[in-house]
Amino acid sequence: MRLHFKTLGRGQPLVILHGLFGSLENWLGVAPKLGEHFQVVLVDLRNHGQSPHRAEMNYPLMAEDVAGFFEEQGLVDASVVGHSMGGKVAMQLALSHPAQVKKLVVVDMAPRQYPPSHAAIIAALLAVDLGSFQARHQIEEALAPAIPNLVVRRFLLKNLGRYEAGNLLWKINLRGIAENYPQLGEALSAAGVFEKPALFLRGGKSNFVTAADEPMIRRWFPQAEMQVIEAAAHWVHADRPEEFAARVLNFLRVL
Repeated sequence: MRLHFKTLGRGQPLVILHGLFGSLENWLGVAPKLGEHFQVVLVDLRNHGQSPHRAEMNYPLMAEDVAGFFEEQGLVDASVVGHSMGGKVAMQLALSHPAQVKKLVVVDMAPRQYPPSHAAIIAALLAVDLGSFQARHQIEEALAPAIPNLVVRRFLLKNLGRYEAGNLLWKINLRGIAENYPQLGEALSAAGVFEKPALFLRGGKSNFVTAADEPMIRRWFPQAEMQVIEAAAHWVHADRPEEFAARVLNFLRVL
């Protein structure tokens, strides 16, 4: 699979993987700061952004997509940053292909099982008849009863596009994500251990990672360093971009 990507900066490669319903565009705010020290490679995962759509979607498959991307692009000695769903992909990649990953940064995600907290969002998006709308703001209003948080609605609607004829479309493979969503909540099941440096960076206002997750994290990532950005929620890099970049750069540049 040929994943869509964007590159900026110069230096050793730093590959960044986005979360569910996201795309590489979500990282364009903080990527230039990281690009002052690294060649930042932003990737759209399968069924997201401009990458190909597939009926199957799980962490082993997505990790293999990224591993293939590394080989295709000749990426050697690359560090990997993954947020949320992308964090699980990054963990799976590091466990399955440790030789391809120099250092690992996981943003607000643990390797455990998660409840289906996005099920209502998926149902609301599937219920939208795009053919009945002409403008984005109309869909934003239609989704308000099911998704009252305006910030979340606007984030989701970044996935809207248009056909050449002007009709609205979902750029994400919404049906594929919906059908595979139970697998996206599953715990990782890799057999290996990643012995290299790993940073688990969470938001202090988020409950995605707690102290109870630390034993599982250290089982698979024995060199794991746990850090918290207290003023951030789940979208750590968007909530506190300067502090996020400083923490990541400090970790990656330590010899």
